[in-house]
Amino acid sequence: MARSISILGATGSIGRSTLDLIERDSDAFDVLALTARSDVAGLAAAARRTRARHAVIGDATLYPALKEALAGSGTEAAAGDDAICDVAAMGADWTMAAIVGTAGLKPVMAALKQGRTVALANKESLVLAGILMTRAAQEAGATLLPVDSEHNAVFQCFPHDDPSRVRRIILTASGGPFRTTSRDEMARVTPAQAVKHPNWSMGAKISVDSATLMNKGLELIEAHHLFPVGNEKLSVLVHPQSVVHSLVEYIDGSMLAQLGPADMRTPIAHTLAWPQRMKTPVEPLDLAQVGRLDFAEPDFDRFPALALALAAMKAGGARPGVLNAANEEAVAAFLAGRIGFLDIALIVDKVLSVYDPGSPETIDEALMLDAETRRVAALALERQAA
Repeated sequence: MARSISILGATGSIGRSTLDLIERDSDAFDVLALTARSDVAGLAAAARRTRARHAVIGDATLYPALKEALAGSGTEAAAGDDAICDVAAMGADWTMAAIVGTAGLKPVMAALKQGRTVALANKESLVLAGILMTRAAQEAGATLLPVDSEHNAVFQCFPHDDPSRVRRIILTASGGPFRTTSRDEMARVTPAQAVKHPNWSMGAKISVDSATLMNKGLELIEAHHLFPVGNEKLSVLVHPQSVVHSLVEYIDGSMLAQLGPADMRTPIAHTLAWPQRMKTPVEPLDLAQVGRLDFAEPDFDRFPALALALAAMKAGGARPGVLNAANEEAVAAFLAGRIGFLDIALIVDKVLSVYDPGSPETIDEALMLDAETRRVAALALERQAA
């Protein structure tokens, strides 16, 4: 019997990779809903190919264009953020949560409350409201599966029946395009250079986060919520080949690692088929061709964003949410050419130093915290650009 699936963020990098997998075995999946922010053409084409029952465009002004693009397809068109939450709450057997940024928080919560399986590719939501999300999943009996390659690797190696057997969780980082670049050289980095990741094909925002190592910091915070071992057991190693995606060290000295090619279809397929396995078109990993695997400690002096994230994780409360929102605003300003590459961490540090609210108790409070952080960050950016 075909499993019903929904893809929130179907036209982004993760969404397209998910579509590639399900379209290769279309008889196994019944597409309930697809959503996108503004890509009408991409959303309509995907809905037609997969015979999706619902397609929702986040930008409500694009509803007429989507309705026209879907005319005669049998797919019901809708628009707006509330409509995205509505389809997320329809109870698909499996939901891919791939909406970028805090815009994905309410849809993810709507999906979790249905008590089914949610594959999470939106780390920002977990960073902003991890306690609220994991609580909602537990209360509804939902299964939350991590899609990020690092967390998916940990998930595959983790002793879910007894976390006390774990000595350390080690997330690997490629080091990004500036792994060996000096601070002086990084001061002249352009957005075009920052989005060219050496190993992975990703969107602009996450590529910049990888270049600053903020992405790895956010992943540490995410791991804190996904794997109950305590902050002191979470660490990072730079691994430029991106072959070992993460490691779990046990108290007896054994270390388990998940290896694979740098292709997001592997972790997506793991969540899509879990607890089984499915075939993918991913090229097999050739270790002889890889030749060697290198590891090194991260350089916190050249990549202060990682240190800021570690401090926020240890402080807990609202600090991770403030860190995330300030970083999103700073990265957007960098991509727009308003600030330099090194200014990203500087802006985040300034916002953390002046804004320290209480921990949010509800999703609305978390979103208010996010909005206020962005206001504070906007002021810091104005001063920086002046």
